[in-house]
Amino acid sequence: MSTVHDSPAVRSSTAVQLDAFGGPEVLKLREVPAPQAGPGQLRVRVTAAGLNPMDWIMTADAETAARFGLSLPVGFGTDFAGVVDQIGDGVTNFALGDRVFGGALSRSVADYVVVDADGATPANEAHHTPDDVDDRTGATITIAGRTAAAALAAINLSSDDTVLIGGAGGGVGVFAVQLARLTGARVIGTGSATSAEFLSSLGAEPVAYGDGLVDRVRALAPGGITAAMDLHGTETVDAAKELGVPNDRICTITTKLEGIPAGNGSDAAPGTLEEIAQLIAAGKLQVPIAESFPVEQIRQAAELQGSRRVHGKVVIEL
Repeated sequence: MSTVHDSPAVRSSTAVQLDAFGGPEVLKLREVPAPQAGPGQLRVRVTAAGLNPMDWIMTADAETAARFGLSLPVGFGTDFAGVVDQIGDGVTNFALGDRVFGGALSRSVADYVVVDADGATPANEAHHTPDDVDDRTGATITIAGRTAAAALAAINLSSDDTVLIGGAGGGVGVFAVQLARLTGARVIGTGSATSAEFLSSLGAEPVAYGDGLVDRVRALAPGGITAAMDLHGTETVDAAKELGVPNDRICTITTKLEGIPAGNGSDAAPGTLEEIAQLIAAGKLQVPIAESFPVEQIRQAAELQGSRRVHGKVVIEL
């Protein structure tokens, strides 16, 4: 039997679910049976859930959902932070009451989630939250942190590099820019004209995306760029190629292109999330929270996140 902390009578949970694939309009707040931790698992009382583009992408249609192993009815959101309140048999690396953050694929926007305690499967995991990291911040780390770290590893940055990061102000971008700066690399980040101050605050030298990007980068870095990361589409890839960057020093995360490495969060090295959490705790990495919403406003939150015009992370508080 599982060991239950404090509230053995808990049998229901509020959760965001979908009965049909689609956009924010299909998100519904429901009372559902509370999940119970089995052997090797732990249950978390969720206090905050971070939103990512993949949340609405993978629940937009049946074909995409099937690639992630999802079927209706399905939950929403992956990143979470909270407190361990139930532990299954065989779990020794967590204790009741531990603060944790992690990922629960397409089910994190709920009062309770159950995940595996061994952390072996991305988006079915929990990690200890450092004392100096609050839950809202902890709820932003998993997907964006993994993806940014994997993309950086794919292009093998060093202090000798000047890297162009496309979509630098987005959820993955805020991690990628700062992690790239920590390698000692010079970072140039693309964004809208209104994002320049925000990108500068992260440590990037801002440059406007769109027509003329190559010329603007040349003017900013006459010595050239040596690596590139496209976090949005293909514009930065095309610019990097024109600027002479070899394919193996270019990375994408949203589009697969022949000969171009892909930054897949599932490929992030073991211990990546713990390292990022410690950087945040030490004040070496900041996570801007663009806006927080109560769970009752999940549709408004998803619309804002899906607009791709938000600077930083969108968080749901439960």
